[in-house]
Amino acid sequence: MYQHVSYESIGAYATSQLPLGEEKNLWILLHGYGQLAPYFLRKFKNQFNEKRLFIAPEAQNHGYLKGYSGRVGANWMTKHERKNAIANNHRFLNQVLARNLERFTDLPSVHILGFSQGCATATRWAAQLSYPIKSLILWGGGFAHDMDFGMVSSKLSETKVWSVEGDSDEFLTDDRKLEQAKILSQMNIKKETIHYSGGHDIYEVPLQKIVHRAESY
Repeated sequence: MYQHVSYESIGAYATSQLPLGEEKNLWILLHGYGQLAPYFLRKFKNQFNEKRLFIAPEAQNHGYLKGYSGRVGANWMTKHERKNAIANNHRFLNQVLARNLERFTDLPSVHILGFSQGCATATRWAAQLSYPIKSLILWGGGFAHDMDFGMVSSKLSETKVWSVEGDSDEFLTDDRKLEQAKILSQMNIKKETIHYSGGHDIYEVPLQKIVHRAESY
């Protein structure tokens, strides 16, 4: 018999600076498949400043990227024990956000950015949050396909959603774009698309644009 047990776990996250509780904008960055939080956070270093706190949680599933040794990467889930992985992700990310919001007297605007595999996790997580999300950025990915889209529309009714797409991103195939178009047709949300020249990675020029727009919205 295949059974389950609940137990306390420890997760890690990286921050752009020592949180002071005085920042105006708090960014939660969800990395892609096979990445680690500190290295993913480095891609945002040119956007660091004292009024902006970046937090990069690290997915709890780890493995060697090649063979049985060497570099290690993390992922948000696989098809194995998928529902439990999603629930665990939500508990972990909820705790990361709650712990950092405790530092604030005047609560900041919260922005969520998901990259690649982190996009699906970002959309699921945002849809179950009680804290208002100012912006949701999906870079090189999109909404999870198995969500309650009516609930998503309600939860994200005041959230600005951006899709960031590279013109040579090998993961944004025509089929995936069509799938996302069908998903978006079932939701009533405020969404814009930002296009850039490049592949499946975080690029400085579109990043600067999206951070400025999200915080100015």
